Amino acid sequence: MTEKGLGVADYIETARRVIGVEIAGLEALSAGLGDEFSRAVEMILAVRGRVIVSGMGKSGHVGRKIAATFASTGTPAQFVHPAEASHGDLGMVTEADLALVLSNSGETPELADLIAHTRRFSIPLIGVAARPQSTLMRQADLALVLPAAPEACGNGIVPTTSTTMTLALGDALAIALMEHRQFTPEHFRTFHPGGKLGALLAKVGDLMHTDLPLVAQDAPMSEALLVISQKGYGVTGVVDDAGALIGIITDGDLRRHMQGLLDLNASAVMTPAPRTIAPGALAEAALAQMQDRKITCLFAVEDGMPRGILHIHDCLRAGLV
Repeated sequence: MTEKGLGVADYIETARRVIGVEIAGLEALSAGLGDEFSRAVEMILAVRGRVIVSGMGKSGHVGRKIAATFASTGTPAQFVHPAEASHGDLGMVTEADLALVLSNSGETPELADLIAHTRRFSIPLIGVAARPQSTLMRQADLALVLPAAPEACGNGIVPTTSTTMTLALGDALAIALMEHRQFTPEHFRTFHPGGKLGALLAKVGDLMHTDLPLVAQDAPMSEALLVISQKGYGVTGVVDDAGALIGIITDGDLRRHMQGLLDLNASAVMTPAPRTIAPGALAEAALAQMQDRKITCLFAVEDGMPRGILHIHDCLRAGLV
């Protein structure tokens, strides 16, 4: 028990009550989606410039996240603070843009100059608020009304359910836009080159080595052993007269042909038709192949020709695991 008489069970009960109230709000938001949401997506798709997201206080914090999600999923966006907009930042909002303005009450005074600016220059305005008759919603070209749902604090003064619903609505818009644009993981990586996410979306071609261990199919095994030793990958590829990859020699192949090894050539020892991967494939897919087959290397092949080699250690260094 704490000094105020609340125990661990009380904290957990509070947490579950808060989450339950917010879940109910999200369910109401989902059930209430209609033509206005589809129109909002179409309006944003038609924008030649950026989506300017704005909001004050907690709505502003949510707005920053929505703008960041838009920008990282193929919809150019920028957050503009409404107070800063009144002191010069309105110049960031052009006639090619669209304004997405967030305010639970729809009467936030700091939004007045931004709203007036959009009306003066015929900049499309989408309002998000819980009061359909508020100033913001009456001025907006399109109103996305949040459902009437209690805040999780119980007394209606702490933005909780309202901000959760606004955030979810922003995510829904971003993903609808992303799917319409057929935004792929490769596109996503362009905006997320760093960290774990960047590693997961790295391509084989980004990590592979091009100084390849290769020998001709009729090369003596003494030459193949020298290449394996010099290159340091523990394997060598075997190519035909045209340079196409036809096999691979691993330490397992060496053990299987230990007796009389130096009397053989590469084609007699190699494992034919080895597992390969395309340079444009995700490195994560290459790692999955190596782990599934319990191998340490994959040749990157394009049109039958070896273009690179990827070692499992390259994946580890890149942060794939």
